[in-house]
Amino acid sequence: MIRLLCTLLLCLLAWTAQAEEFTARVDRTRLGAGETLELTLESSDSTPLGKPDLSPLEEHFEVLGTRQVNRPSSTAGDSRSTTQWIVTLQPKRRGQVTIPALRLGDRQTRAIVLQVQKSEVDSDPAKLAPVFIDATLDRESIYVQAQVVLTLRIYHSVSLYDDSNLSPLQMADAHIEALGAPRTYETSVNGVRHGVIEVRYALFPQRSGELLIPAQSFTATEVSRAPGRDGLLPFGPHSGRQIRVESPAIPLTVRAKPAEYPADAPWLPARALVLSENWSPAPEQARAGDSLTRQLTLKADGLSGAQLPPLASLPVEGLRRYPDQPQLTDQPGERGLIGSREEREALVPTRDGRIELPAQEVVWWNTVHERLERTRLPARTLVVETNPELAAESPQPLGAPLALPGQPLWLWQLASALLLCTTLLGFGLWWHARRQPAIRSAVAGPSPRSLLDDLRRACQANDTQATRQALDAWARQQPETLAAMAARYVPLSAALDGLNGALYSESGQYWQGDDLWQAIRDLPPALQSGTPREPSQLPPLYPR
Repeated sequence: MIRLLCTLLLCLLAWTAQAEEFTARVDRTRLGAGETLELTLESSDSTPLGKPDLSPLEEHFEVLGTRQVNRPSSTAGDSRSTTQWIVTLQPKRRGQVTIPALRLGDRQTRAIVLQVQKSEVDSDPAKLAPVFIDATLDRESIYVQAQVVLTLRIYHSVSLYDDSNLSPLQMADAHIEALGAPRTYETSVNGVRHGVIEVRYALFPQRSGELLIPAQSFTATEVSRAPGRDGLLPFGPHSGRQIRVESPAIPLTVRAKPAEYPADAPWLPARALVLSENWSPAPEQARAGDSLTRQLTLKADGLSGAQLPPLASLPVEGLRRYPDQPQLTDQPGERGLIGSREEREALVPTRDGRIELPAQEVVWWNTVHERLERTRLPARTLVVETNPELAAESPQPLGAPLALPGQPLWLWQLASALLLCTTLLGFGLWWHARRQPAIRSAVAGPSPRSLLDDLRRACQANDTQATRQALDAWARQQPETLAAMAARYVPLSAALDGLNGALYSESGQYWQGDDLWQAIRDLPPALQSGTPREPSQLPPLYPR
């Protein structure tokens, strides 16, 4: 028994160690020389033993800082916390640089490959200002409705308050999608450390020709400096010099759709396009009458999900199709948007045997290699097996009389005749009653006396909600509306104002209902239409 318990305990400890993960990710995989990036190391163990070994990073990176963060998380009702180490790195060289696998105890991360490019900021004297904007396009010429990525980088060598603002990008001839949240990092420009705010947009021009991307303005307040020890004003309002800079306007050449592209196919200019399918259950398990779920996924690099066309759904003999609503998603990546369209449909074979599903083909234009391409799923043959549950007695032919075994046919004929007679009798009685004069019956309900008693009890209990309900029920049986009664009797109007104020304020628990009940008791009767009115003391408005 003790040996069995020890074995179970060792298995539990081994399973716990396998469940704990140690992963690594970066905020971006493409950066310029001199820029920094953040490496996030995450351990699912809330109390890890020790810290990650960062010594393998020193060969290709400068470790500028490390901070540890504990983050709580909840999954399926299980509350636990994770530990993160956020490491700020600066590559030492350009080209392809690899973040090696890092270890934490007996666990290690996967290696991450980075592309360090030449810095897009040169030694232009105009870019030696404390704050400036650099705007770039990933391509200078694109096809109509294809994607071009605009990157705005705000460089600042001075400290800024958090009131900075970038004007929104608006273009009448292009569809604009923001690529994630703005990024912040640091870089070195001409030997001076700069903070960088990076904003990226995916642009989809809607017409061919020359297109001008307008300039964007950035405004911020520089942190004031004082002749003190640290040179900054630690207290007081955000006072300082207002800074406003603009990015340059960028021309873009938009080409028309190529002539060799098929005229009857949707225009799809993309960097890459993939068409895949998934079945549940497997198509080899198809049986007549059972449902199969087929999922078709169309994913394009450089297009949004709204640009992807619906996939062809041709009728197939021996197969019933029940499609769902398509799911469109957009995922921002390093090179722009990756759009996907997911279509699900339930397929129900109505017979056994072989059922042929046609091939699926999507025509698109490869913007990298400048050529027409076709992506297709091959045709599929479903071998449908016989369902024993459906292989019972064959159904009776259409129009055959429904009769149970062992019962003569005349019983069903008699039942049908009786049903016809009762139907005709009911129709005759309805027609006769329709010609008779209508007799209205009084609807039973609470008496005015009982409603008045309910109102009195609610007022004496100082219950605002019950008083409001009882007052509405009592007023509905009066010859005039509650507003008319309040208009001709001032105490009732004042009491109603007090009730309404108590209903919609926090002081409702102190409301007293004596005034309202007294006003209801002293309410004078309504003036009848035939009652003579007192002569007015005022002269007529229009004397004859």
